[in-house]
Amino acid sequence: MTESAIVLIGPMGAGKTSIGRRVARALGVPFADSDKIVVRDHGSIAELFAHGGEAHFRELERTAVREALAGGGVVALGGGAVLDEQTRADLARHRVVQLTVEPRVVAARIAGDARPLVAGKDPIARWTRILEERQPIYDAVADVTFDTSSGPLADIVAKIVAWAGGDAAVPHLTTEEDA
Repeated sequence: MTESAIVLIGPMGAGKTSIGRRVARALGVPFADSDKIVVRDHGSIAELFAHGGEAHFRELERTAVREALAGGGVVALGGGAVLDEQTRADLARHRVVQLTVEPRVVAARIAGDARPLVAGKDPIARWTRILEERQPIYDAVADVTFDTSSGPLADIVAKIVAWAGGDAAVPHLTTEEDA
């Protein structure tokens, strides 16, 4: 690894991939998405869950995360990547941005998706339960938090780019109380 990556974490539907691509473009650095690496190397995430289970997927994801972080630039992690203890340890060497989103907003973003952990009845209830389980981990590893529930993506991108450049005056959320 030649430099510290800017790593985007957060729940599914928070916009990690969309925002990450734009941040990378704005900074002129490479972009990697751990889920896309898994799909590239092993096939559909839904199929991996169906045939190997979540534990098998997490092993493949760990390898993809390691590859993505080694490339530097901007990295979007799958929502559950932070569950891995080694990944959390690796994140300590990088700048970590948590993206949050309100349940009312994420409903439209994940509708019709083939996301195995929220498939079936009441995907928002499942999404909320998963978020509640993971939120303490997201909070523990994040250096800064931005909410993506409203406003143009360009505003979030600009805030992350400014933060990455060391602009201390950039407004950002650091706790839920600030929201």
